[in-house]
Amino acid sequence: MEKGHFSDEKQQVQALEIASEAGHILLENGAEISRVEETMERIATHYGVESKSFFVLSNGIFTTSSHNQYANVEFIPFKGTQLDKVVAVNQLSRDIVAGKYTLDQAQARLREIRTMRPHPVWEQVLASALGSAGFCIVFGGGMLDCAASFVCGILLWLFVLYVTAPHMSKIVGNIVGGLFVTGLCILFHRIGFGHSLPNMIIGAIIPLIPGVPFVNGVRDLANEDYIAGATRLLDALLVFFCIAAGVMLAFVGDRLVTGSMIVLQGMTVDAFTFKMPIQIVASFIGTAAFAVLFGVPRKYYVLCGVSGVLGWILYMILARYAGFTPPAATVFATMLVVLSARWFSVLDRCPAIVFLLCGIFPLVPGAGVFWTSYYVVSDQLRLALSSGFMAVKVTIAIVLGIILISELPNRFFTSFRRR
Repeated sequence: MEKGHFSDEKQQVQALEIASEAGHILLENGAEISRVEETMERIATHYGVESKSFFVLSNGIFTTSSHNQYANVEFIPFKGTQLDKVVAVNQLSRDIVAGKYTLDQAQARLREIRTMRPHPVWEQVLASALGSAGFCIVFGGGMLDCAASFVCGILLWLFVLYVTAPHMSKIVGNIVGGLFVTGLCILFHRIGFGHSLPNMIIGAIIPLIPGVPFVNGVRDLANEDYIAGATRLLDALLVFFCIAAGVMLAFVGDRLVTGSMIVLQGMTVDAFTFKMPIQIVASFIGTAAFAVLFGVPRKYYVLCGVSGVLGWILYMILARYAGFTPPAATVFATMLVVLSARWFSVLDRCPAIVFLLCGIFPLVPGAGVFWTSYYVVSDQLRLALSSGFMAVKVTIAIVLGIILISELPNRFFTSFRRR
């Protein structure tokens, strides 16, 4: 099949519909704007559609063609991340360019991709538990704290799957989710199941952190898609606020029930889990677990874990032994995560977002969200401002690290491609 053989108007309309459907699947499953536009352009151009225009926003696609007066506008709400669909559409677009699909075959394949099922519930629940436990250790928790976070991760994801996701809006769902899991951690702490309440909560709320809108928002800004980037970052910020509100409500509820506020003295670090080998294992397990929650194809779990480990090792070296501040260490660690994501992307011909989205999680300021919430509800406003400002600086450091490496040209990485 050669490029440009589809001059018939009906066939060109079908080609535009295929391009629009591919963009729809990508956008609703966590792809960045530039990838959506690039994929749509690649498909339509191969099928000989010359006079076309695609305009992609964070929740909509506009497709037009002046040649046959075709126009299509789609509203595409974000339903959740299923990156195996993004990988499948990306591969389909390359196979189309290679001449492996007719129009009808491409359309049929897109229908198959759209109906791909997410990972089984048991796998998602186990991943939430392992992710919570792993990040509890990463942020300084001990083994008993890790066990408590593991149980909370199970209960939280069941709560998300069967209560908040199907019956609540995003805002209410994240508030209630934060309230639910923080309340569980407080209950476990009061009955002696766990020593460090802060580390238990920080690990347990990690599955709620809005990684997709945050990372894609930054990448969209780097690609000069300012409207989409600002919208997605605002979405991520809103989710952070909702989680914080849920944490605060849990502490307020506990104070009303018990008559006193739980007194926390700041971060504690377990001497055993603080050791480098334990941190490496925990960061690998935690990051790979998020690959499951984001619907990454199973064959990429290990590379996702490696991406997170590389960034976390560099962060620990810089923060522990080189005297770097957390924001400074975060910049360089983020740069390494993005570099590894782009290398893995070229090696396996897979979108970089698959590895970047998971690998960045050890650096996300989840601790800052918790401590700012706690200090606000316990009327320690000076400490709340300090903790919140540090979380903002770490966030800016992540943004800067992503943007700096995203600017590197693709030819810098193509020599690593597998033959």
